[in-house]
Amino acid sequence: MAAPRSLALWNYCSRRWSRAMRGCQLLGLRGSWPEAPLSARLLSQEKRATETHFGFQTVSEEEKGGKVHQVFESVAKKYDVMNDMMSLGIHRLWKDLLLWKMHPLPGTQLLDVAGGTGDIAFRFLNYVQSQHQRKQKRQLRAQQSLSWEEIAKEYQNEEDSLGGSHVMVCDINKEMLKVGKQKALAQGYRAGLAWVLGDAEELPFDDDKFDIYTIAFGIRNVTHIDQALQEAHRVLKPGGRFLCLEFSQVNNPLISRLYDLYSFQVIPVLGEVIAGDWKSYQYLVESIRRFPSQEEFKEMIEDAGFHKVTYESLTSGIVAIHSAFKL
Repeated sequence: MAAPRSLALWNYCSRRWSRAMRGCQLLGLRGSWPEAPLSARLLSQEKRATETHFGFQTVSEEEKGGKVHQVFESVAKKYDVMNDMMSLGIHRLWKDLLLWKMHPLPGTQLLDVAGGTGDIAFRFLNYVQSQHQRKQKRQLRAQQSLSWEEIAKEYQNEEDSLGGSHVMVCDINKEMLKVGKQKALAQGYRAGLAWVLGDAEELPFDDDKFDIYTIAFGIRNVTHIDQALQEAHRVLKPGGRFLCLEFSQVNNPLISRLYDLYSFQVIPVLGEVIAGDWKSYQYLVESIRRFPSQEEFKEMIEDAGFHKVTYESLTSGIVAIHSAFKL
């Protein structure tokens, strides 16, 4: 019996060592060997530790935040139009699938991060309102003695139409939030909805506050993805769910070639023609390619403390929904 235990312990230690070494590589510690002078090694490590990527460019971590902010300031007004053009409208289906995967019930408290334009929030409100109305109908059928006035009163209470559900939209970009608020006003969304300016890496919320955390096509723009995942874990209640919709790496060689051709040759041109901004859409395409693979991202979610981590590929692997639970 000792041999299997030893083997299991060896495998466990090997996995933790592998993750630790990968973490060191991400921090820029790879290649600093003892033969280099100590001062030179420390200086080299410090330099690499503050560097990250902005698309295919190497920039400082401080510089990336400003550059990403400028990108979304630039694209905010044309964001919805460009999403339709770039994905041929399929992004709407991807977001619908995220809601079906979420399956929120009346009373759910949702935090949608990097959701400034409100796409996930509005779908959430529609979904829980529909669920609550079904529940009301079942209750009314069970109470045949109610008058028409009492029935009408049940449906006229706008605040109660969501069954106590609430969605908090958090985005670091004021222009994106401005677009979302304008859409909410135009489409009549008022109850159960709030907007907060905040950073995914340092959320302005208390611990154990939300039932569900979502981030759709936003986490790849975060400078420290591991820190954003830790914040997601912190603000979720025990038993809460993490759901991330993000582009992934296409495994099919033929689809991958077509996808690359469309991404690098067509999307920046669309960005220039429709939004007058080639560079921002070139960055958005490059940021997709720099995002970790499904398995690597799954390990990052696990390292943040989440359990039951899964991912579901959509549209031939172009997009994936990552799901996890906080125990």
